[in-house]
Amino acid sequence: MSPRPFVKNLTFQSHDLGKEVTIMLAWSPNVDGLYEDVFPIVWKVSKFGKSGPYRATATYTAQLAFSRAQVESGKVISAATSVNINNSEKTILTEANDVYHFSPPQAGTSDILQAQNHTGSIQEIAVGFVNKGDFMPTPVLYFSDVGDGSRVTAKFTPVLRAYITSDYQETSILRGQVDTPAIWSQDLTGLAQNTTWNLSRDANTGRYTITHA
Repeated sequence: MSPRPFVKNLTFQSHDLGKEVTIMLAWSPNVDGLYEDVFPIVWKVSKFGKSGPYRATATYTAQLAFSRAQVESGKVISAATSVNINNSEKTILTEANDVYHFSPPQAGTSDILQAQNHTGSIQEIAVGFVNKGDFMPTPVLYFSDVGDGSRVTAKFTPVLRAYITSDYQETSILRGQVDTPAIWSQDLTGLAQNTTWNLSRDANTGRYTITHA
């Protein structure tokens, strides 16, 4: 029996920030073909006000899943079907009478997630994670134009980055690098189950920082 997937609860907070600001959380995948045929997906977008206390929370569960993604206006709007999968497993996506189905995962290549497209047509596939109580995964990586007979592979490490930007919406597909540098980056694997992070702004430089509370 596989171990229970770990859960990471993140809280971001500010107090009298001095300026209203929007924080975007997005994953930082280390995969081949990034921004060519595989793209990160925006996870959270949160506003923090100029004065008084503000808070935003995010929960990540290390239960990964493949889904057949549905994309509209540059955003992954939903998943038509999905399957939970663990590292070193593979699944096959098939279609019959307009119903799409992922096969039960089987042992595959060590430390890699793999999905094969056997539907007879080009598909959009996403890798995501499933929080407790959710039926469908939260998308993390988007694979475009997956041809019939081909496969997608992912080695996902949950490295999360925070950016100060209001240019993106949640579940937007990042077609290229974010045009502002990240102010915070963490591999969630190494964090405690519950962590709190302070967002602050240097009144002299205007620079934002996120530090462990």
